[in-house]
Amino acid sequence: MAFAQINQKVGDLAGNASRIIEAAALAHEQGHDILLLPELALTGYAPEDLLLRCQFLADQQAALTSLQESLSRFQDLHVVVGHVAGTEKGTFNAASVFLNGDNLGTYLKQELPNYSVFDEKRYFTAGRKSLVFTVRQHTFGVAICEDVWFASAATAARQAGAQTLLILNASPYVVRKHDIRLGIVRRNVSDTGMSAIYCNLVGGQDELVFDGHSFVLNAKGEVVSELNSFCEAIGSVGISQSGQLLSQAPLPFGKTRSVPLTPRNNEAPEAEIWRGLVMGTRDYLGKNFFQKAVLGLSGGIDSAVVLAVAVDAIGAENLHAVMMPSRFTADISLQDAQEMVQGLSVRYDDIAISPMFNTYLDALSPLFGDLPQDTTEENLQARIRGVLLMALSNKFNAIVLTTGNKSELATGYCTLYGDMVGGYAPLKDIPKTLVFSLARWRNTQSPVIPERIITRPPSAELREDQTDQDSLPDYEVLDAILEHLMEHNDSVEAIVNAGFAREDVEKVARLLRINEYKRRQGAPGPKVTTRAFGRDWRFPITNGYRF
Repeated sequence: MAFAQINQKVGDLAGNASRIIEAAALAHEQGHDILLLPELALTGYAPEDLLLRCQFLADQQAALTSLQESLSRFQDLHVVVGHVAGTEKGTFNAASVFLNGDNLGTYLKQELPNYSVFDEKRYFTAGRKSLVFTVRQHTFGVAICEDVWFASAATAARQAGAQTLLILNASPYVVRKHDIRLGIVRRNVSDTGMSAIYCNLVGGQDELVFDGHSFVLNAKGEVVSELNSFCEAIGSVGISQSGQLLSQAPLPFGKTRSVPLTPRNNEAPEAEIWRGLVMGTRDYLGKNFFQKAVLGLSGGIDSAVVLAVAVDAIGAENLHAVMMPSRFTADISLQDAQEMVQGLSVRYDDIAISPMFNTYLDALSPLFGDLPQDTTEENLQARIRGVLLMALSNKFNAIVLTTGNKSELATGYCTLYGDMVGGYAPLKDIPKTLVFSLARWRNTQSPVIPERIITRPPSAELREDQTDQDSLPDYEVLDAILEHLMEHNDSVEAIVNAGFAREDVEKVARLLRINEYKRRQGAPGPKVTTRAFGRDWRFPITNGYRF
């Protein structure tokens, strides 16, 4: 049998159906009798409020009927398709088993996640019944994603006679998520005596990135086969007469045929994260019809890493890096930026902002009078740069990649309508300390980021002799406090008791709290941690509580 981790686009019913048919044709050509697809493969995941539109549900049903008919030409191939099902009892996250034009049965997802980025109870009704079917004297059960995070659905399938559980998934990526999935499936499926085939979606969808990394476990919980993360592929296993699963060579699929299909065991976390950022960036641009991107290159670490990610995602020929120096820009920033773009063969232009900055100061002088300069003048420079980037974006139909990282967004160390300007933020969920780690890792693959960019103290260069640590704790301290506040929901007192200076903790907590309004207006970016700004972080802007 085969299992296909494919890259679908939410709402693209015709395109998604076409990719399902392509996968079925390949599986049939290889002589397989079952093809397992990811969760909601027909609609993409997650359709969100499209599911509240009656016309979308009707169109999806029409697409499903057409797909069922199209799959009938692959004789004797059981295709397990994830889709939306509507009945008089509600709307369901479902999977149907199609064979020779017939529907052998439809399974309705039983456990609906309603935490973190998931809102399935907003849209779906929970199912209650198991579904099993038999092929060549081997009985398969069906489950969908969250079902296997609990024991009940797998246990019920086993009691209904299932020997192997087929699990359709749209499980978003976070760091080391694969290890967590393996543990859950072993506990709730392997412990019942069943083998498991776990087929996960792959690709970027708004703020989510799906890593694929589909796998097969035998009844002992041992890995029989797995696919690499962040690439499309079709895996396959054989089933012996005794019911044992036998590993077979995977097949490349779609646009990523050149990507190795052998899982990269024990690789550095930075390697996994980098591939996630690249896929998230590539898919966000591609699925939203942007072929080109522009970004402001400062000579600093953040814009350097974004440029490297973007080159890996869409190619140097599709990128435009713009240096916008002011009188505060250091010569070494110009030198390092030029060295990087020359090494990558990226188009590069230099637009001095000092004349524009002076014009703004002259226009505001009658209003500002003798008031001393402060962050107002710093923010003016950032906003001039934002205007220039958006002008280039409009003129050349190139999306602006904003370069801010998670530490800056958390503390508000960024300028609204300035350096926050952009359509996509590749580093939105990447703390500053991880930005440095990613830069070092990327240079081990090929040296694309000048070493001085990595080693020099970071600075916004908006005033004389400025460094980030003039305003913030050291990034190692800052990121550790943010992890306590965001990922563990710890109180200020608990963090202080853990050994951090009260002054630092209270400052970071205050900055995190008061800058919610900025983050709400920021660009989307790929989620890679367990608590990302956006759908995963839902604090009120108007908020009188002090955590």
